[in-house]
Amino acid sequence: MWLFISIAFSTLVLLEAYKFTDQTDKQALLDFKSQVSEGKKDVLSSWNNSFPLCNWTEVTCGRKNKRVTGLDLGGLQLGGVISPSIGNLSFLIYLNLKNNSFGGTIPQEVGNLFRLEQLSMGFNFLEGGIPASLFNCSRLLKLDLYSNYLGAHIPAEIGSLTQLTFLDLGNNNLKGKLTASLGNLTSLTGFSFGGNDLEGEIHDDIAKLTQLVHLDISTNNFSGVFPPGIYNLSSLDFLNIFGNGFSGSLKPDFGNLLPNLQGLYLGSNFFSGEIPATLPNISNLQMLGMENNSLTGSIPPRFGKIQDLQILTLHMNSLGSYSAGDLDFFGALTNCTQLKTLSVAYNSLGGFLPTSVANLSMNLMELQIGSNLISGSIPYDIGNLISLQKLGFGKNLLSGPLPASLGKLLELVSLYLNWNRFSGEIPSFIGNITRLERLYLSYNSFEGIIPPSIGKCSNLLYLHLEDNKLNGTIPREIMQIPPLVSLNMSNNSLTGSLPIDVGNLENLVLLSVAHNKLSGNLPQTLGKCLTMVQLFLQGNSFDGIIPDISGLVGVKELDFSNNHFSGSIPGYLANFNSLEYLNLSDNNFEGNVPTEGKFKNASIISVFGNKNLCGGVTELKIGLCFSQAPAKGTKHSSLYKKVVIGVSIGTSLILLLIGFPIVECLKLVLEVGLKCGEESPVKRLAMNEAEGVFWRTQMLWRGSKVQTAEPTDSEASLFTGISYIDGDQWCIKLTNTISSVNSLFEKKATTEQSKVTRSGFNLQDCSAVWLRIDHQFLFRGLYNQSIKT
Repeated sequence: MWLFISIAFSTLVLLEAYKFTDQTDKQALLDFKSQVSEGKKDVLSSWNNSFPLCNWTEVTCGRKNKRVTGLDLGGLQLGGVISPSIGNLSFLIYLNLKNNSFGGTIPQEVGNLFRLEQLSMGFNFLEGGIPASLFNCSRLLKLDLYSNYLGAHIPAEIGSLTQLTFLDLGNNNLKGKLTASLGNLTSLTGFSFGGNDLEGEIHDDIAKLTQLVHLDISTNNFSGVFPPGIYNLSSLDFLNIFGNGFSGSLKPDFGNLLPNLQGLYLGSNFFSGEIPATLPNISNLQMLGMENNSLTGSIPPRFGKIQDLQILTLHMNSLGSYSAGDLDFFGALTNCTQLKTLSVAYNSLGGFLPTSVANLSMNLMELQIGSNLISGSIPYDIGNLISLQKLGFGKNLLSGPLPASLGKLLELVSLYLNWNRFSGEIPSFIGNITRLERLYLSYNSFEGIIPPSIGKCSNLLYLHLEDNKLNGTIPREIMQIPPLVSLNMSNNSLTGSLPIDVGNLENLVLLSVAHNKLSGNLPQTLGKCLTMVQLFLQGNSFDGIIPDISGLVGVKELDFSNNHFSGSIPGYLANFNSLEYLNLSDNNFEGNVPTEGKFKNASIISVFGNKNLCGGVTELKIGLCFSQAPAKGTKHSSLYKKVVIGVSIGTSLILLLIGFPIVECLKLVLEVGLKCGEESPVKRLAMNEAEGVFWRTQMLWRGSKVQTAEPTDSEASLFTGISYIDGDQWCIKLTNTISSVNSLFEKKATTEQSKVTRSGFNLQDCSAVWLRIDHQFLFRGLYNQSIKT
């Protein structure tokens, strides 16, 4: 039925095509141009009625009928949408719109181009599905829709394009399962669906595509065992199934079944078992990637037979047994003179690092053996590998000093030696490796000074020297490396101050000099590091005030703890919207702890160990703040003095009559009285401060394990009523209702004092006394006492 419909449609299109002329073609192209974005139409300036159609830019015509047969607009960076009029170019054989910025959808009218043999629309911004009409173009040999935003399922009708030799639908948003009709495309030599959201198992019908040379289904969600049908594709020279969910083991005769492979990528799946011993039989193999699986066993030394091998990536498996013999393959790989990348990091390799490592290919650009348990030292002749750009020896058991020949590796961009047992000094020749971008020497036993020559590495992005035994000062030369993004020198014994030139590091995201012996004031230039996200200065002897770092608005973590900083906490820190952690503890900060912005969240703030701090949100449990400003000769000021005198007398009286434990319970209310005496309304007790005081009082009462006498309504009103009285009204209430305290203590002192004396200070007694005291009575007495004096 489908064949009949297809033939009928083609017949109709053919008959319709004879109605079109070269004028039809011209109008179709002018319509196409009209849909191109305005800024790009100049490229098609020749497309006008002043020029013959066949002389238009990138237009090809037939010799006899002068009809448009080819349109090659690839790479012209055209934008806009594709006009449906493109379907009127009925003699079109070749259409290339690749490498442009077309959006919208693929017009259904493309299906009218029954003569079309090559269609390239890759690297655009096309959306929607693949139009079903496209599969009417039965003469198609090449279909390239790579790197767009095409979605939905792959239509089953794609199986009707039986003449296709190349099909690339990679890097789109295609979903669902591969249709079995793909098995009809037996002429295919190139087949790519990589970079989509396809799923399920691969149909056995793929075994019919015996002409396939290139197969890419990488980065999808395919599952199941290694597709059995692929073993039948002996003509393959490139196979990429990277980044799927394939599992199980590979056939032992893998290398014999696919003997023509030059590129084989099996990485980032769930394959298990051993590496097939027949893989080295693939004599033309150049690229082998099996990383990030669950492979076990040994790395076959027979890989040394593959003389053209350029890339071997086996990292992130479980290869090896942490024992001698795991590294025997190094000696064999010295025969692979074209080797450029060797990565066996993150495995279970053990034993001593063989000196044969230094005899690997001089073309080697990347060598990664990190995160194993390899011991020994770096071979003396490592400098033979003069093409190395990336060297990763981190997280092993390597020891000894760094060999001098390491300084010959002038092409190095990344050097990872962290988490080992290296010792000795950091050699000054590091400064000669001026292309370095990443230098990780952390977590070793390096000693001595940080060589100033590192400053010559003007391309450094990451410099990590933490957790060594380094001493001396921080070289100013390091502050002359503008690209630095991450600088970590923590957990050493560095002395001196933070260099004033730190402000030159305008791209710095992380700075850590924590846990050293640094001292002095922080430089003002620190505030110029506007890209800072993490700043760790804890565990030193820095002093003085925090410089103006108000411009560091993107910072997430700040740690100033365990130093000698003084002054007030900068209020602008409250407005750092990205802040997730602020530690100011164990310093000499003083004054108010802010209560707005980020300081509302006590879970991200630490300020303990600063004895002169006050205020803050109640969860920080810091005492109230009291102004020390001198009183002005006003009536209110006089009242303040009287309250202070009264509080002093009252407190003395309480100490004499009842003892210090009761004062601990009462002092919160006395503090309220003092604060209410402030002359300035700004400094006077605010509502949130009053609530904080009485919140703590309630905590005393609620913390009682033994039920005491319930407070009367009047006694409890202090807790419930405070929320309805603002600061000024509360001050007025306190200062205007104070009278004699003597009768209060005459009535209560005898019974309560005996209880306190008998049992000592405890929470139950404290809360009982507290709740039974008439607070207005107390302050009335204090006020009268102050008047008398």
